[in-house]
Amino acid sequence: MVFFRSVRAGALAFVLCSVPAMAHAETLREALTSAYLNNPNILSALLNVKATAENIALAKSAKLPTIGASASVTQSYVPGSPVPSPVGTVGISASQTIFDNFKSDADIEAARALTEASRYALQNSEQNVLLAVVQAYMGVIQNTQLVQLRQANVKFYQAQVDSANDRLKIGEGTKIDVSQAQARLAQGTAAYQSAVSALQTSQATYERYVGHKPRNLTSSYNLGKLMPKSVDAAVNEAVAANPAILSAKAAIRASQANSDSANAAFGPTLDMVSSLGATLFGGGPTTPNVPTASVKFSLTIPIYGGGALGANIRKANITQVKSEVDALAARDQVKEATITAWSTLQNATAQIQSANTAVSAGDLSLQGTIQERDVGQATTLDVLNAQSELESVKEGLITASASKVIAAFALVAATGHLTAADLGLSVEVKTGEDYIAKVEDVWAELRALD
Repeated sequence: MVFFRSVRAGALAFVLCSVPAMAHAETLREALTSAYLNNPNILSALLNVKATAENIALAKSAKLPTIGASASVTQSYVPGSPVPSPVGTVGISASQTIFDNFKSDADIEAARALTEASRYALQNSEQNVLLAVVQAYMGVIQNTQLVQLRQANVKFYQAQVDSANDRLKIGEGTKIDVSQAQARLAQGTAAYQSAVSALQTSQATYERYVGHKPRNLTSSYNLGKLMPKSVDAAVNEAVAANPAILSAKAAIRASQANSDSANAAFGPTLDMVSSLGATLFGGGPTTPNVPTASVKFSLTIPIYGGGALGANIRKANITQVKSEVDALAARDQVKEATITAWSTLQNATAQIQSANTAVSAGDLSLQGTIQERDVGQATTLDVLNAQSELESVKEGLITASASKVIAAFALVAATGHLTAADLGLSVEVKTGEDYIAKVEDVWAELRALD
């Protein structure tokens, strides 16, 4: 018994050290806020939005002029001839695509659609992180309660071992009673150690998403109007607002634009190249220092590209069909997730109601069995079984309570509203819209871009 007591003491010390004082309690809203501000997954998705937005500027550059300046100094030398003076020239050139069969317009549309898809991917990452925070938060609460419950269970079994030994000494019990109580004590201690290990894991997960260790968590949170009224309303809202579906729709737009771009490559392209130059010094009497200018128009019509043009069209068409199929798959997955979350929520609610009743009945049954054992109408095994049943019901209540909160947030996430803006978190919402607006400014190269 000394071993079991030392194990329990060590595990309890860990739990007490892992849960700071009530003065540092952290609400679920505070945990969500901290995760939104510090989690690298959200920052990575935001950076992806900015990187994808640059494709808009790249696509727009095909419709804009390319302007460059040049300057040179030339010194020539012919053996046996006088050394001439060096010649200095300057010039400026500009090139412009006048018409490309609307290929650039299609490329710009594709870039904008992909940027929109990345914005929805950012929202999806945000929801995944916040839902993971809720799961980690409730995991810490659940495992802390299980540790406390199993600690009390170990104490109960220890008391039964002591009681069985006392009755054996006065001739009212048997060695079988003692052995049965000791076996349950060993099982209870193992379950307690398992709960402590699970608590360690959930605390590490919490720190990963939130950025610091948990501090006396409480499960109270009101989702208010974010909760749908029925499963049908939840499915309809999910189909309309879930970022995974919206991202898939944007991908369809991008693939359609890419198909238009591939078809436009078969058309003619008209380019203009112009230049203006002057000799600053040198050149002699045969090279007057006067400005020179030129303009050239070039019309190109593709006839045969080695099969590349046709392959690009076929590839774009296949990709477009694939994007539509992917959108259907995304819709079905979101509908499944929504219905699953709704069902889990309803089931958890029912389990809580049932468990509350069962706990009250189990408490009465255990006390009655103990009294019957004391007067010889029940055995030690009956008491141990009653305690085991009561513990199982209490653990079910703890699990169902955590599952209900997680299912509620999962349902809100499925409808596309588990975001910092919808939850009203005190943070600056990251959308990347401001950066996209700067990228849309086609003359950004003439100014500094943040």
